[in-house]
Amino acid sequence: MIGRTIAHYQILEKLGEGGMGVVYQARDTHLDRLVAIKFLPHDRTADAERKRRFVQEAKSASALNHPHIITVHDVASDDGVDFIVMECVAGKTLKEAIGRKGLKLNDVLTYGAQIADALAAAHAAGIVHRDLKPGNVMVTDRGLVKVLDFGLAKLTEIAADEDAVTVSVMPKTEEGLVVGTAAYMSPEQAEGKRVDARSDIFSFGAVLYEMVTGRRAFSEESKVATLSAILHKEPPPLENVPPELDKIIRRCLRKDAGRRIQHMVDVKLALEDLNGTSGASRSGSVRLVRGQHACDLLPASSARRTRADNLGRAERVRLHRCRHRSRGDSGAQGATAPLHPGDGVDGQSPHL
Repeated sequence: MIGRTIAHYQILEKLGEGGMGVVYQARDTHLDRLVAIKFLPHDRTADAERKRRFVQEAKSASALNHPHIITVHDVASDDGVDFIVMECVAGKTLKEAIGRKGLKLNDVLTYGAQIADALAAAHAAGIVHRDLKPGNVMVTDRGLVKVLDFGLAKLTEIAADEDAVTVSVMPKTEEGLVVGTAAYMSPEQAEGKRVDARSDIFSFGAVLYEMVTGRRAFSEESKVATLSAILHKEPPPLENVPPELDKIIRRCLRKDAGRRIQHMVDVKLALEDLNGTSGASRSGSVRLVRGQHACDLLPASSARRTRADNLGRAERVRLHRCRHRSRGDSGAQGATAPLHPGDGVDGQSPHL
């Protein structure tokens, strides 16, 4: 394939291979730009209805025009070969970025908010991804996230991916069909029920869990056992994670879709709040401050304001004591009048 020219695309090198086909880097000779081309196996596009649905899904994804969704340039066929032309992203998959130890907290929050933003845009356009997983997310060299393969799972019958399961393809998603990748499926997907945007929210929770821990939320010895775990088990508890982030992940991973977080935009906003402000992901300024009850995630600027406020209260307490000592009204030199609630630092008795 390397060195060939398909339509007006000159194939340069192989980038990767998965259950849905082989991806190559190519040069668009018309526009003189690099692109990524995914060639789909002939046996998966031979059926006219399947091919029609594939084109429809690709058009839907390309219409999203979102900074965190990969841009689809073209869907075409040449000499019996069907392919998708996409923007060429310099970077690595989220799966590669996670590795065995997981990501740094700031990266979890930053990448997570970007993925949630992409899914929120897709859901607003009526598109459910249904196969969200770390392998379907790219992270560019500049830390920008790109979500891939919207709707491609609908084309899969028997995927080569070790985590994929056998599925059927119909004009519409119907009861009894299982579509997606086993370890990241929602319970309703695992049972072959109709799914909506909340299914993506569950999958996102599984991805977020893996970003934090470096291990899958649901991972058993076989695909069937993994699906059973998704239906009946809870993932191992998270350790050394801010309680707010733990709560977000747990709410995403609730078995009952009605009790999950209902809208991806809410997940996005919650992650941005944890990262300080909606713009903190750009500054990367995040620190952990231990409080009275738990580890609260605060931006560094907020922490500085908190320390300044505490110092201001301490100074007010000092002046308060000095005024009472100078008056001598109580008949006992040096006696200090009782402090009002809140006069101490953080609501406690001051130690000056």
